[in-house]
Amino acid sequence: MTGESLPHKSTYHHGNLVEALLEAAVALIEEKGVDVLSVREVAKRAGVSPGAPFRHFPNKTALLTAVAEQAMVRLSASVSAALGERDGADPIGSIEAMGRAYLHWAFENPTHFQVISSRSLIDFHGSPKLVEANEALRQVVVRLFREAQARGRLRAGLDLEDAGFAARAFVYGVARMWVDRHFPEWKIEKPPLSAMEGALTAFIRSISAD
Repeated sequence: MTGESLPHKSTYHHGNLVEALLEAAVALIEEKGVDVLSVREVAKRAGVSPGAPFRHFPNKTALLTAVAEQAMVRLSASVSAALGERDGADPIGSIEAMGRAYLHWAFENPTHFQVISSRSLIDFHGSPKLVEANEALRQVVVRLFREAQARGRLRAGLDLEDAGFAARAFVYGVARMWVDRHFPEWKIEKPPLSAMEGALTAFIRSISAD
């Protein structure tokens, strides 16, 4: 963004200071990048006193960790909703649905994805919310791959640990390529989301027994 920014209306109302600060932080990252973000600038954007955020977020890392926690809640909700639409009869289909939900979420929330995926920006292991939610998602992947193997839906010879890790690495890598703007270099001609979904379908076929 170039030129002088227009004044922003305060997003703060009594009782939702934290939400207003997180919203302001995300908006500033989208406009100026995460490297120049500061707690004081977030306060200015939210329309509160310079010292107000420090009661909740003593530093930039704490603020970004809270953004990551917000991202994790929304990502988990997207995955849960996608899995809830499945009848559970086909674990391979559920794995694909989970991956699709992840890619859709990253596509629609690139700033949240950028923050939650950058361990140098946040105190991931200092946040019980992040650690527990991430483990819950991992356990879902483990369960689905075990079910897929037990039902003969997984390609013969695949190691379960390797397969689950590959699935995680695949969707993360595709999302990361989108957020980091690698698609043009790979001459991707499809609309971005269609390309992401097509790649996921190809991956699922590569691990499926069908």
